[in-house]
Amino acid sequence: MSQRLTINQNNKPIYDIVYENDFSQLSDELEKFDILNKKLCIITDSKVNGLYSDDVCNVLKDKCKQVVVFSFPDGEKSKNLDTVKNIYEFLIQNKFERKDMLLALGGGVVGDITGFVAATYLRGVDFVQIPTTLLAQVDSSVGGKTGVDFDQYKNMVGAFYMPKLVYMNLAVLRSLDDRQYYAGMAEVMKYGLIKNATFYEWIIDHMYEIHDRDLETLEEMVVKSCTFKKLVVEKDPTEKGERAILNFGHTIGHAVEKAMNFELLHGECVALGSVAAAYISWKKNLLSMDEYYEIRDMFVPFNLPISIDNIDPEEILSLTASDKKMEGNQIKFILLKKVGKAIIDSTVTQEEILEGIKEIYFSEEDEHE
Repeated sequence: MSQRLTINQNNKPIYDIVYENDFSQLSDELEKFDILNKKLCIITDSKVNGLYSDDVCNVLKDKCKQVVVFSFPDGEKSKNLDTVKNIYEFLIQNKFERKDMLLALGGGVVGDITGFVAATYLRGVDFVQIPTTLLAQVDSSVGGKTGVDFDQYKNMVGAFYMPKLVYMNLAVLRSLDDRQYYAGMAEVMKYGLIKNATFYEWIIDHMYEIHDRDLETLEEMVVKSCTFKKLVVEKDPTEKGERAILNFGHTIGHAVEKAMNFELLHGECVALGSVAAAYISWKKNLLSMDEYYEIRDMFVPFNLPISIDNIDPEEILSLTASDKKMEGNQIKFILLKKVGKAIIDSTVTQEEILEGIKEIYFSEEDEHE
């Protein structure tokens, strides 16, 4: 195990991604940041708190000045400025200074909130990502995007703020419930679809090992995914250009996520959005019909949805208009020219988006046809 990937910016190393199969090396990694004289705050959610907070505390308690834990209710509904305010108050009450450090222990919601707090508390304190879901390990913990939702606007308030370290204990993936685990596969498959057809074929070829959560296979899958993201974010750290391709499936996916009041997981919504985007790609003569159906059907073996019955397509369309990737009145939509090649298209019409949404909408009328 014990691999390391370095994220660079302007040809200078910014932070390492460390891959392990337990938490035992975390203290060694953090000692590089002189934690002996720092307070550490583990920020986590109610689900992860009961699973891993004690393990991390035990590894760190004799290595730093003090370690405390702040836990908030798990789920996307906590990803808001109220939670941020509560964390600020906790840090102030515990007299956290600019030299101290925050640790994000959890999935994407925990990582995004902690990163935003770190970027803004005392105008910036150091933080470390310790992602515990597959989705967070392959996507949200890497790249420095932080933020929270604001009313119906997903990730509308945030900052680009880089962690000091990303520490991945890959063994935690074996304790995820099936739904959380497979939700992460939507982001894994995204990398193959937008960036590397060979990796997409690798995913299909290793389907059984992925189902079995074979640690060697998981390590290769996570490292490959992070490597693809590294190549993109190093070229475009603040999403001025190519980094937008990482949003494949997210425009419609985010709208479905909001319309469903976050009852579906982020990865499940990304899968739905990816099917819709692939459909629009077909209708714009970028993909063949056979390519579209092969892409759509490949989500099924990974227990990801390709249709949904309890949405209003017009509402989903309306919600896409609040997408933060808008330029003027036009969405920067990510389409596929082929498996492994994504493009940014600013010509996708509202009618084409609605058609894509209707493709994933399974109505009662469809059932009776």
